[in-house]
Amino acid sequence: MRTGTEEGVGAHFGLPDAPCLPARPVRDAGFSVTRLEWRSNGDANRLVSLPPAEAYFLMLYIKDASHCDVAPDGTESETRRFRQGSICLVDLAHGACIRLVSDLDSLAFQLPRELLREIAEFSTAPKAIRLRCRRGEEDDVMRNLGGALLPLFDRQGNSHTPLLQHIAIAIGAHLLHVYGDHGGGGEAHSTQLTVWQEKSAKDFMIDHFADQFPMGAAASAAGVSLRRFIEGFKGVTGQTPQQWLVRYRTARAKEYLGERSLTLGEIANRCGFVDEDHFTKAFRRVTGTTPAAWRGRWLH
Repeated sequence: MRTGTEEGVGAHFGLPDAPCLPARPVRDAGFSVTRLEWRSNGDANRLVSLPPAEAYFLMLYIKDASHCDVAPDGTESETRRFRQGSICLVDLAHGACIRLVSDLDSLAFQLPRELLREIAEFSTAPKAIRLRCRRGEEDDVMRNLGGALLPLFDRQGNSHTPLLQHIAIAIGAHLLHVYGDHGGGGEAHSTQLTVWQEKSAKDFMIDHFADQFPMGAAASAAGVSLRRFIEGFKGVTGQTPQQWLVRYRTARAKEYLGERSLTLGEIANRCGFVDEDHFTKAFRRVTGTTPAAWRGRWLH
């Protein structure tokens, strides 16, 4: 099996001329990131098939997109929306196939297993055996690293190479830290949520983060009982659903804190906190500082 990092993945998406930035960040293993801009032009029905490879495929969505998985027997999953700034991480050991049903604006990364091994040896990243596949995962680190990569596509020649190598190593180390499967088996325990149940629950909480809702509603979105939801969610994320939701609300609050015109009470209301006092206490638990102190440092 091959990794094909030199030419990128554009041809598999019907974009043979899609710009691709290849690199060898550490030693011999390659890395590539491809800028994908596919327009449906009224025919939102593009079948994309990625061949088997000793690599992982990572998609960072620059704009919202919708697609479904296609199984080897041709069976198609339900169509799902993938938010701007979220990622999909797929093991290409057996290839992968999706059907696009919307425009696609994204960065597509090829990360050979050998590259991850080299990064783990080169850095302090965990020596994970494999990565846990993700679907529509909110990932602020990848969003920021992707933003740093976009200007490199406009540079001429190889002036981008040193920065690209540093970013590639940062991406690999981040994936090993956050998504590394340190158990080695890669199989989910029966009590854990599937990747799609996890995505459905997170999508529900993101859609309703500004509202007060019972956690049973998120469990219903995942199609499981509340007890199994809480246990299964913690099994795959290391956090309870409530802890994850508070962290998400806090991240959104940070965005609003950059706007001078909004009071802390208004931000608390926009982000689903009961009141300003609740907002302050929750923000301090997550960040170690108060919203007012964080805003003061941010604006100065």
